[in-house]
Amino acid sequence: MGPFHRPYDRPDIDLIYNLLFCDDPDLFQSSGSKPTGSLAAVLAKDTPTSELERIAGSGGEESRLRVLAYNRLRAGGTPVPRRQLLGAVVEVPLPEGLDVLAAFVDGTMRYMNHTGKLAVVESATKEMAARGKQLLKAADAAIGRIGPWEKPRLPPPRPGNVRLTFLVSDGLYFGEGPEDAIAGDPIGGPVLAAAGQLLMAIVDASTKK
Repeated sequence: MGPFHRPYDRPDIDLIYNLLFCDDPDLFQSSGSKPTGSLAAVLAKDTPTSELERIAGSGGEESRLRVLAYNRLRAGGTPVPRRQLLGAVVEVPLPEGLDVLAAFVDGTMRYMNHTGKLAVVESATKEMAARGKQLLKAADAAIGRIGPWEKPRLPPPRPGNVRLTFLVSDGLYFGEGPEDAIAGDPIGGPVLAAAGQLLMAIVDASTKK
């Protein structure tokens, strides 16, 4: 079970925030219905390793389910591919609260505004899709130069810092530092810049709606 942080002090929004990182499968248990399909498989204790490997390696499955499957495989001692990126989460603390942007390889996205407002993107516009691919491309380059974090996920970054978290087949990778330093860093800078472009595309699409 992973940590449960409460940056928004709102149970519903805090749940969605923690779900982004896929480190606590219990959070994916729906309170109103029984899990089905691949979600049921990754949550069930008796799921065969072969089925978890199928879900983890399938580009047709939801990215977060693939992360859960890879986590199960690693926990059970099954070798997994290294450095296969499945998602990126960018956290930027503001004086008013925490901004969070997440993009996954299945094309879905989440934006959590510091006010607690949420944008869920299940079907991206062409502009968002292009910006999302740019972010994931930059993230993929970044994970080639860092390694997985072996400890429990940290609380959200303190004001003045930004954090870049990468959901990867062999674990959770992240980098954190002052925003100016990350923006000027050859590893983190392209990720942060691409995240800004994606955020503008999401906000623009929301405004047009």
